Amino acid sequence: MSAAQSTEATSHGDLWVFGYGSLMWRPGFDFLEQAPARLIGEHRALCVYSFDHRGTPEKPGLVLGLDRGGACRGIAFRVAAEKRHATIAYLREREQTTHVYREVMRSVWLGNEARDRVSALAYVVDRSHVQYAGRLSLTEQLHFVKQGHGRSGPNRDYVLSTVKAIEAEGFRDPQLHRLAAMLQG
Repeated sequence: MSAAQSTEATSHGDLWVFGYGSLMWRPGFDFLEQAPARLIGEHRALCVYSFDHRGTPEKPGLVLGLDRGGACRGIAFRVAAEKRHATIAYLREREQTTHVYREVMRSVWLGNEARDRVSALAYVVDRSHVQYAGRLSLTEQLHFVKQGHGRSGPNRDYVLSTVKAIEAEGFRDPQLHRLAAMLQG
């Protein structure tokens, strides 16, 4: 049983979910509140070949994963206790179609006045998975994003929507912003 599954089974309180990619702009679940959040120990990276949502096995796209090292700013969503199990089931169906992510609980620091720390559900890339792309050059990222199109639409839209969500939170992701600029022009 994974850490998240054991936490899910033994915890009955509200659930926090850390969003760093498409969850920032399309969570898809009901939540009580959202707050800017920072996770330390992992960073946002276009390090996952997408064979489903934003690409196919024949023409993979590229999506974000939390990869080890650094830090990541995103959004933490607080889900009511009574919606905890349904939200986890929804996230597993959405995020775990090919099991490229490990479902884990991570400490995140909320960007509220008190700088509260909460334990949040997060999806971290499994470096041993066949879809782990590792560290790709900007040119390689551009290639995969331009070719990628899956059941959730064009890979380009995913990158641009994520950049827009990051900007709405008041910060920048230099690597993603460079890629977005290349995609736009």
